Amino acid sequence: METRLNADFAERVVIDTERLAWVPSPMPGVERRMLDRVGGEVARATSIVRYAPDSRFSAHRHDGGEEFLVLDGVFSDKAGDYAAGSYVRNPPGSAHAPWTHRGCTILVKLRQMDEAESARVVIAAEDGAWQALDAQGGRRKLLYASAQAREVVALEELPPGYEGASDACPHGEELLVLDGRLEDEHGRYAAGTWVRNPAGFRRRLRAPGGARYWVKRGHLPPR
Repeated sequence: METRLNADFAERVVIDTERLAWVPSPMPGVERRMLDRVGGEVARATSIVRYAPDSRFSAHRHDGGEEFLVLDGVFSDKAGDYAAGSYVRNPPGSAHAPWTHRGCTILVKLRQMDEAESARVVIAAEDGAWQALDAQGGRRKLLYASAQAREVVALEELPPGYEGASDACPHGEELLVLDGRLEDEHGRYAAGTWVRNPAGFRRRLRAPGGARYWVKRGHLPPR
């Protein structure tokens, strides 16, 4: 049976993920908090996935690709170990059988890549350079940029008292607040909040006490 959860990508979505129930996956010890989903067990999906210590997922193929950010613990597969803060893109057609010894939580997006994407990307927490985001003191660590930078994935940090300019999201924006609290004229977003702003949406970001978040821009269809 197909599930359609937050499947209208022209609609804005704000979710306090800490209030979501954990939904068991087909594998023991692996649970999910579903953020958006189109499909059955194999689906185009955005989820927060929690692995219990010494749990694993059976071998599977990623048609449409997979990207994930490790939120806590250590996630592993045959290619290596990925500690908290690591970002990985497994291209369409890739396969693995992941596990964890200590337990971990990841933000994962499935079946959302261009079929032409072929390079695997692995950025460890200690890799990458922080660069100035704007004149207001924000900074950014770039994790991925597609050709012509249409799609951009990054970690961004805003200092206490930050007030950005009013800005649009021409091709959409999706973010997960990791630390602190982010604000705009539409609301306040504590750590653990997931926000999806549709293409063309305008907002002015603020961070009275500072904030750090994962963000993906340029990937949503136009209205």
